[in-house]
Amino acid sequence: MKHRVFASANIRFRDKRLAEGVYDSGDHMYQLAAIKLYIDGTLGSRSAALLANYNDADHPGYISFEREELYPTMVAALKAGFQIQTHAIGDKANRLILDWYQEAMLEVPREEWGNPDPRWRMEHAQLMNPADFPRFKEIGILPSMQPSHAIGDLHYAEERIGLERLQWAYAWRTMIDHGNIIIGGTDAPAERGNPRIEFYAAVARKDLNGFSAEGWNPDLSVTREEALKMFTVWPAYGAFQEDIKGMVKVGYLADFTVFDKDIMTITDNEIPLVQNQMTIVGGKIVFKK
Repeated sequence: MKHRVFASANIRFRDKRLAEGVYDSGDHMYQLAAIKLYIDGTLGSRSAALLANYNDADHPGYISFEREELYPTMVAALKAGFQIQTHAIGDKANRLILDWYQEAMLEVPREEWGNPDPRWRMEHAQLMNPADFPRFKEIGILPSMQPSHAIGDLHYAEERIGLERLQWAYAWRTMIDHGNIIIGGTDAPAERGNPRIEFYAAVARKDLNGFSAEGWNPDLSVTREEALKMFTVWPAYGAFQEDIKGMVKVGYLADFTVFDKDIMTITDNEIPLVQNQMTIVGGKIVFKK
């Protein structure tokens, strides 16, 4: 295997997974320590759950799974030491999951938590109500966000939610300013799965043609140092692996990608075009151009 995997189980396999417990291959290549949940859909399909109606539809989207379907899994996972990762796009969806996460953590006494530091995640966290940003830090929830969503969705997002709500969408800067770390990702195969595009989107907040427009909120972009952390040390923390990966350090796993240009210094437009020259996994060359 040439790719390290931190996996999550579908809710359909919850009982089997919880009974068997967290799985670790022992060589840092594969770990199954999470359960993936869903609560709503997407902005594009107008199925993300909003606190108010869509600007271009007479409804606020939909809740895919109700509390009675998800909450028992949260309680059971907390006791069994599993991380919970919940897909939440709309501001209502994110608020509900924050509510249920907090409720579960208050209901289950800490001495009964299977992992004293559960690091539960909110997958996507695309649109927030401003009152909910500080709750991530307060409860201890990690936003897991994919910057490419912004440079694709923003071509139609204004139609869906309007300019006022757009200032709270894809708000990486706001999340960080509230003291959160962001687990960056690619959301493959829904997106291209190219981390160079994700890095570019995070720092440029423009589409791949360099286009920006009203409502794209360039002030919500992040610095290159922050973007680098979004795809290195912060995801390692989100996978409970910050002591073995995510940085160049003696004693850490020697996983590297060597580019032909320095993404920390080249222009924004050059970032998606850099070429991979070499990939090293565990100190061994697994790709060389």
